[in-house]
Amino acid sequence: MYRILIVEDDRVIAEMVKKHMESWGYEVRCVEDFKNVLGEFAAFSPQLVLLDISLPFFNGYHWCSQIRQISKTPVIFLSSASDNMNIVMAINMGGDDFVAKPFDLNVLMAKVQAMLRRTYDFGGQTGIFEHRGVILNLSDTSVYYEGHKVELTKNEFKILQILMEQKGSVVSRDRLMTRLWETDSYVDDNTLTVNVTRLRKRLEEAGVRDFIVTKKGMGYLIG
Repeated sequence: MYRILIVEDDRVIAEMVKKHMESWGYEVRCVEDFKNVLGEFAAFSPQLVLLDISLPFFNGYHWCSQIRQISKTPVIFLSSASDNMNIVMAINMGGDDFVAKPFDLNVLMAKVQAMLRRTYDFGGQTGIFEHRGVILNLSDTSVYYEGHKVELTKNEFKILQILMEQKGSVVSRDRLMTRLWETDSYVDDNTLTVNVTRLRKRLEEAGVRDFIVTKKGMGYLIG
């Protein structure tokens, strides 16, 4: 089931589109906090975004550029401002298509389905994990916090991925080493400690504190 995120402040339009898409079997969510569109995007990890241009606080161009920093998820702009300048601006900011309001729901659905087919039929789906504003993108092994990229080594990224996949649960050191051993580098107990220490330091340098909690005798936990 594909997930679709609707970023539209007109509640009537948002609910109408949501209900129609759900009738086709999609999982659909409407953004509630227009100050934190990127956070809701990361938490929901949709396969497609329907994005209005005129929004409270920041416009759709801003949020499209923010999404493009962490994801290649297709974005379809929805707007009554359908002049050529806005269409060109939408595409230049990273949008994949533009639908003018008022629109026919069946036409919108056809565009959504075509976009999903082109994007995922051959390329597979990508994953995004988010916790406390830290965004982990598996498609390009990038980590972002408050719009800034956090540089990690391959092992540091893998450790963070494993911990975020098991968010809320303690991951034992043995399990971490086993998962890391599946890659092309050998990891012993001392190497794991060094990598976790460096990972904590990278996150703290970016302003993320107490993100990885040590459970003595058990392992590590995302806090």
